[in-house]
Order: sequence, then structure tokens, then C-alpha cells
Amino acid sequence: MVSLFRDNLHTFRAYMGNGFLLLLFLAALIFLNFTEKSIRKRILMVYVPEVILVLFFLPPVRSLFSAILDEGDTYYRLLWLIPMAVITCYAIVRASASHYRVGLVAGAAIIALTGSLVYRNQNVMKAQNAYHLPQHVIDIVDVIAPAEGENRVRAAFPSELVHFVRQYNTDILLAFGREMVEPQWDYYHPVYEVMEKPDEIVAHDLIEATRAQECRYIILNEARPIDRDLESYGFELLDTIAGYKIYEDLNLTR
Repeated sequence: MVSLFRDNLHTFRAYMGNGFLLLLFLAALIFLNFTEKSIRKRILMVYVPEVILVLFFLPPVRSLFSAILDEGDTYYRLLWLIPMAVITCYAIVRASASHYRVGLVAGAAIIALTGSLVYRNQNVMKAQNAYHLPQHVIDIVDVIAPAEGENRVRAAFPSELVHFVRQYNTDILLAFGREMVEPQWDYYHPVYEVMEKPDEIVAHDLIEATRAQECRYIILNEARPIDRDLESYGFELLDTIAGYKIYEDLNLTR
């Protein structure tokens, strides 16, 4: 139980990022506890969030979540049930009711200054297609996507592409996803360890890890050094798109 509580605490810290928005939310929650008179609003913006927060930290709840969904790594999604943005903004409006213009400007400034400019993110770019996704990701996925009626396939994508793949096609299962790319989460995944961390990829270690995960495809950035070509291990090079080599593990297609 102690270890589960620690896991919950670690998940909560990772979910809250730099913590500034968490402080604003908690301040808003405390403020509404003492000032909100409407019972309906208290239920929605005070009582329910507090109950969810308490339940989130209870180890039996995490055990039940994992047992039912078999997805312990997505436990943080329980926090999505709390309308944190709505609660924070509502509290700011309530607190600045007598000087709402100054309050709104100050509140917006605080929220903006405690975050980061989204357009500086490397994954935000000018739209190249109707999907608003990098075109080369779509082209790669079209090569490996199963035909209609076929089973979904698993693929190991470089970390810079994992944000986009399942936005386009959910029939592609990822060896590792966005949770490995966020450094503050500090998760472990065997494929990520051998594919992303070394200066030079050791082909034998990569294949051992991907086959254990039943990855039918491996996509490698041509700029990433690798000690041996995957074709010598029973892989077929299907195509090269925008500097990414698409390999199929023939041992998993038989």
C-alpha cells in the first residue's frame, strides 16, 4: 500500500508539471470553500474535486483501476475529471468581481506567465495537410497500416514522431508513447532504453527488445548511428521517407 501511495504521489507530481497552475488551482479551491454560496456550484467546483483528489491518492483505488482497465500507466486520467481550468478561472472572476477588468487582466497575466509559449514547442508547426500533422508521419503510417479487417500492428517509432502517429491512425500500436518523451515522468521502457538513449544503437539489443514487445515494424531516423544493418537480422527495408527508414520484421509476419 505504501508503494502504491508513492506511485500516486509521483503520478500527481508529473501530471502537475511545474506546479504553478496547481498552486493557482488549490488557491482557487480554498477560496471557493469559504466564499461560494450556491450549493450547485459548491458541489461541482468544491465537493466533487475534493472527493476525486482524495480518491486519487487512495492505494485501493489505483489497484481497482489497474485491475479493471489493465492500464496502470494511465491512472493520471482520473484527474481529468476535475475541471481545474474552470475552477481557477471562476475563482479569479469571483475574487475580482468589484474590479473585474483589473482582476481579469491580472489573472490572465499570472496564468500566462506561469506557463510556456505553446508556439515554442517543437511539435507545433505550420499545418501541412487537413490532419494538421507532419506529412512524413502520415506517409510512414500509410506504409505500415493494416488493411481493413486486419489486426492492428505494433511499431517502434523514434521519440520525435510518437506524438503524432495515433492521432492519424489508431490501428498502429506504439512500442512506447508520449509518456517516455516527457522527462519529468521518468518512466522506464526497454525499447526506449535501447532505441533512444545510446549514442549508437546496438542492433541486437534493439531487436531483442522489439521482438519481446511483438513490434512488427521499426522506424529509424537515418541520422541515428546503428552498429549493424537490421536486414542482417531478418528485417526488410520497405521504404525510406523524409530521412526515416521503415523496417518490417519478417519473423513476425510468418
